[in-house]
Order: sequence, then structure tokens, then C-alpha cells
Amino acid sequence: MVANESWRMSVDGEEFEVSRPDGKPGTYNFMWLTGPDPGYGFGFSTHPPVPADTEQLEEAVRDFLAQVDPDTGHIG
Repeated sequence: MVANESWRMSVDGEEFEVSRPDGKPGTYNFMWLTGPDPGYGFGFSTHPPVPADTEQLEEAVRDFLAQVDPDTGHIG
């Protein structure tokens, strides 16, 4: 996974576009492609700032989805 290079990730039937900002190791931006609000998503960072593995990224998505209000499609 290279900085500024985005990729798609599917977790529990939901699709996300994931990117890594340049100059910010261990930081990831997730855009929720199958969510109700185009462009809505979240950020995730590892501590210490090192690349995350697939399991960590999937866990971050599941944590995000668990916080989403099903009525609004946003974190309440």
C-alpha cells in the first residue's frame, strides 16, 4: 500500500475506498461507497504510526459501522 494510492475494500458487504495521505505514516482515510451519503467516511491512524495490516483496517471499518445510526447513516 503506497501513500496517495487508493484501493477498494469490502467489509461485511459494505464497500470503502481507502487512501493513505502522503507524509502521514499509519494514517488512512475511508470513504463509504455503499453508504447513504456520498463522500461520508472516517479516518483511522495507528499508534505508533506504522502501516496497518488488513485485520486492523477491517476492525477499524467494523468499529465505524457499529457507531453509525441506521436512521441517519451517520455517526450520532
